[in-house]
Amino acid sequence: MSEDRPAVETTPAEVNAIPNGKGHEPGEESSASAKTPAEDGENSQRTGNTEANLPESQEFLSGTEDKKMTRFTDFEGKTSFGMSVFNLGNAIMGSGILGLAYAMANTGVILFLVLLTVVAVLSSYSIHLLLKSSGIVGIRAYEQLGYRAFGTPGKMAAGIAITLQNIGAMSSYLYIVKYEFPLVIQAFLKVDKFAGEWYLNGNYLVIIVSVAVILPLALMKQLGYLGYTSGFSLSCMVFFLVSVIYKKFNIPCPFTDFNVNDTAIRLNVSAMDPGGEENPACIPKMVNLNSQTAYTIPILAFAFVCHPEVLPIYTELRNATKKKMQHVANISIAVMYVMYFLAALFGYLTFYGNVEAELLHTYSRVNPYDTLILCVRVAVLTAVTLTVPIVLFPVRRAIQQMMFPNKTFYWPRHIAIALILLTFINLLVIFAPNILNIFGIIGATSAPCLIFIFPAVFYIRIVPKEEEPLRSVPKILAACFAGIGFLFMIMSLSFIIIDWTSGNSKASSGH
Repeated sequence: MSEDRPAVETTPAEVNAIPNGKGHEPGEESSASAKTPAEDGENSQRTGNTEANLPESQEFLSGTEDKKMTRFTDFEGKTSFGMSVFNLGNAIMGSGILGLAYAMANTGVILFLVLLTVVAVLSSYSIHLLLKSSGIVGIRAYEQLGYRAFGTPGKMAAGIAITLQNIGAMSSYLYIVKYEFPLVIQAFLKVDKFAGEWYLNGNYLVIIVSVAVILPLALMKQLGYLGYTSGFSLSCMVFFLVSVIYKKFNIPCPFTDFNVNDTAIRLNVSAMDPGGEENPACIPKMVNLNSQTAYTIPILAFAFVCHPEVLPIYTELRNATKKKMQHVANISIAVMYVMYFLAALFGYLTFYGNVEAELLHTYSRVNPYDTLILCVRVAVLTAVTLTVPIVLFPVRRAIQQMMFPNKTFYWPRHIAIALILLTFINLLVIFAPNILNIFGIIGATSAPCLIFIFPAVFYIRIVPKEEEPLRSVPKILAACFAGIGFLFMIMSLSFIIIDWTSGNSKASSGH
């Protein structure tokens, strides 16, 4: 890698050679973005010893055109096709999967499948727009695409959306820790009644997990060091899916709430009770519209957001081309699409109308001491806890780009941003009434920006008019795509506000 001498010469040449109908002037590259000169190929000649002097954003990903020439991380341009699919799949797969059965209960099976399919196809098209824009200007950072399209306001908008989106994701992960960890400890200790013990208080537990596990991982200098946890996280979620499918055939309908009668004997009798299938509550609804339907689209959109991670994964892909990265994205989305649908379907067919916003909590109503569900809870807790530091890195990079764009890496600032973020997220999680507030509001604001609006408007601004005039089909499609994003945002926010003001929302009542 260090022998690759032509780094300086090939980077501008490759940018110029991109078939966009217009040569790219080297001067344009430096004037358009204050960051890109630092991201040019000349940095590839620096040795690993100078990495400490590079801005943190460049250690996270490189802005150079040729990944094989860069030395910002140990993983530059080395990641295989299969591992890239795995990494992007892990970026897509979040705690959103726990809310999908609830979403299906409030839309019906057919409508849910239609919505899931539409969101998956639109996400794939959105990644296509991002990759095309990125290829034309040779920049592989979301915030810098915003800078090239709209200057500083574009960079700030992208940075703020990524920050909001990932803070929403981290909040939802820590909310699961707060909600599930006490139940796991309770089941381990066979404690029936909560009598104020500190170790069964979710607020204390979420702070302990944040300080003992998440903070040390979040303080790592490079994201690459956290790559070892992604495979384990995804394996945990596969175990969750298999368990949900298995449980469908082991829990009778209608199920008996364990809390109604303290004895497990009563539960066993009801499990053997025949004729449960005749109950109208056990017939799946194909289409179902109610006040909670408003939450469904944001939950789905939140479940498919991986866009801040697409460009870093593209940067690290071996022998990267736009076509190859699009294949990575399509396969990842297809795999997650299948997992999402199966988890939602079997979760819904287990509990029907009784399914809760957080699926695992519903299982504890059947039998809080179920060994398999206890293992699933531990798996999901492990997965979401290990994902928080990975999601924190892009937020810290976005804050760096917005507030300290030209500063080199500085440990005190690196640590301070992580501490402030974790403290803020802990406060949010402790005082947020229900996970739906987090999924709904964040999904309705930042997700449409990152999935629909930004990729479309960046594409329209960045692709030269000589190659695609404003009235060309691709740009008209991109404009429509941005319009869908605005409509989706307005509709979702309106529904959620109406739902809250009407007082029907389960989000406002809590459990």
